[in-house]
Amino acid sequence: MATITAAMVKDLRESTGAGMMDCKAALTETNGDMEAAQDWLRKKGLSKAAKKSGRVAAEGLIGALTKGTKGVVVEVNSETDFVARNGQFQGLVKMIAQVAFDVGADVEKIKAAKVGDVTIETAINDAIATIGENMTLRRAAQLEVSQGVVSHYVHGAVVEGAGKMGVIVALESPGKAEELAALGRQIAMHVAAANPLALDPSGLDPAVVKREKDVLADKYRQQGKPENVIEKIVESGLKTYYKEVCLLEQAFIHDTGKSVAQAVKEAEGKVGGPVKIAGFVRYALGEGIEKQESDFAAEVAAASGKK
Repeated sequence: MATITAAMVKDLRESTGAGMMDCKAALTETNGDMEAAQDWLRKKGLSKAAKKSGRVAAEGLIGALTKGTKGVVVEVNSETDFVARNGQFQGLVKMIAQVAFDVGADVEKIKAAKVGDVTIETAINDAIATIGENMTLRRAAQLEVSQGVVSHYVHGAVVEGAGKMGVIVALESPGKAEELAALGRQIAMHVAAANPLALDPSGLDPAVVKREKDVLADKYRQQGKPENVIEKIVESGLKTYYKEVCLLEQAFIHDTGKSVAQAVKEAEGKVGGPVKIAGFVRYALGEGIEKQESDFAAEVAAASGKK
């Protein structure tokens, strides 16, 4: 039987909004499995939505760079947030973004690319030696359109083009570049705030959709609903879910009375042509990286040879 700690209960409460005792019961029932505990709460009607559990663990900066019809976003990690305020590190991130813009989003190609006489990998190693912290180029992504623009938005910027979150959005259109760039930035800000999982339902991971259907079905089975009714309720529930996680169906943060798709359609008159969102990428610093908790006192004791 897993030990249920106060920290686990706190994390589950933060990710679901459920009560403390309910969170403890959910973790007990699921033997400490956080994801299963989220589902348990939702089946009981105690949690309104499945939110990602866990906290951002890694430090560093997200860099974003867009020019005309192309844009890139990169994540460069460090051990502490102090490094993000270091001028040398900030310059390194911006340099890596520029190289990614030139050579593409393959991390190994970026590291092998040269700036002057040194490769990016050497530049990273030099920064490690100078600053005294481990650093890694974790990932990169690129978007490009044949006509239109790629816009970006950096949230929590510590320097121009680099911050705690970066979003790039590609718009395909024969319309005015200046109007498109402004619309693209608005949509990028929306993506940063609303965190869509896909452009539309067809882009969602089938496993994610299946999990949502299973949770909804089990919830109503526990309420004694007949199977034919459950099927209809689940389909209705999925439509609501798509409005929450699909970019085109989300309520536009700049005008919540419209969906993003409606806002884009309305902007076409000002832009001077049809507009299609061709893609988006949203990088939040450290997402998906497990932070290793350390016991500082224990480390000191171990270093000094004490038990």
